[in-house]
Amino acid sequence: MLVNLTEILKIAERDGTAIGMFNATGFDSLQAIISAAEELGQPVIIAHAEVHNVYNDISLVGPAMIAMAKEAKVPVCVHLDHGTSLEMIYRALRLGFTSVMIDASALPFEENLRLTTEVTRISHAMGVSVEAELGRLVTGETGEKNSGMTLSAEDYYTDPKEAEEFCRITGVDALAIAFGTSHGFYSAEPKLSFDVIKNVAEATKLPLVMHGGSGVSEEGYKEAIKCGIRKINYYSYMSKAGYEAAKKVIEEGKTKYLHDVEFAAMQAMREDVKRAIKIFSTK
Repeated sequence: MLVNLTEILKIAERDGTAIGMFNATGFDSLQAIISAAEELGQPVIIAHAEVHNVYNDISLVGPAMIAMAKEAKVPVCVHLDHGTSLEMIYRALRLGFTSVMIDASALPFEENLRLTTEVTRISHAMGVSVEAELGRLVTGETGEKNSGMTLSAEDYYTDPKEAEEFCRITGVDALAIAFGTSHGFYSAEPKLSFDVIKNVAEATKLPLVMHGGSGVSEEGYKEAIKCGIRKINYYSYMSKAGYEAAKKVIEEGKTKYLHDVEFAAMQAMREDVKRAIKIFSTK
């Protein structure tokens, strides 16, 4: 069942849980995510990240994502993750994505405000939900440190007062915030500021989004959800699970067919997605 972000996050708000968002970089990961959600009977968000467009162009993977969402036995939101260019956002809207993220968090506050307001106006007219970001994670979508960020992570945490003004003016449906997580793989347990989540949730009255969700402890997830996180972006460790399974099949040398490697990766990713969904959906 194809739904937008607002509709699916109402489920999380009602239940006091969070909905997992998983990046579908190809048909194997797309199948893994949808089948995991259906097996558990849980809603899910499938996403195409602009940074991943080089692997599968949105014009190819996007229609498949939408088609599978429509046929799914559970609510599925089709989301553009970290849309940094208006061109990519508008491509997603034209294809029928039900949610887009405008990520202008690297820009000055006023420019972020202006771009987000424009995207929200156009998207809402089409019945599409909008996620924006305020504050910055030290690492970007590729896991590399963002250029120009010389201060500590705490200096980039989302400010509740700015968040209230930003959300009120832009009219966004969900806000991604910075409170101590990072994209990519963690070398140590992240130090999360749950007070930031509480304060921003109180100021904005909106569903909040955790980026860099892979690698956070189960206790960390639970506390973040309790404080107001309603959407958790998860990709790196799902992808790693697929990689490790594919590597094992290749090293065993029992097949020379790529489809055997891909199938093993898909199964491993499905199990990792199931594990994550169980954590996010259980109080």
